[in-house]
Amino acid sequence: MIGIGYEGLSVDQLVARLQADGVEVLVDVRMTPLSRKPGFSKRALSEALSAAGIRYLHDRRLGNPKDNRAAYADASSDAGATARARYREIISSGDGAAAVRDLAALAEERAVAVLCFEADQAHCHREQVIAAVAGSAVLV
Repeated sequence: MIGIGYEGLSVDQLVARLQADGVEVLVDVRMTPLSRKPGFSKRALSEALSAAGIRYLHDRRLGNPKDNRAAYADASSDAGATARARYREIISSGDGAAAVRDLAALAEERAVAVLCFEADQAHCHREQVIAAVAGSAVLV
């Protein structure tokens, strides 16, 4: 499983990267799959991926709540650590934990990429999603 952010990419560049990595399914972990960037909202992205033979899934259960995003990117700050701890709780229980299990099962069968906006995965919640699926310690 890989993570990918679409920041700085066109849809064609994203698709090319996914194809180069052999991705069969892209799982969008944005809470709300909308973008001001053309082609990256749910329907348009799904259509572009489908045309390239890549399945698109959106899993809102793995989204980072809007009020948790601002501090998230700075892991070295107290606010960033708090935001990451809050997200860790989200994916460790209830619907979040079920979503992690579902993603793990999918990744056992298919080549999966996890998508969100940030180019640098260290500043994005998808890093914690991938770590949780891998069963490793969730990064702080």
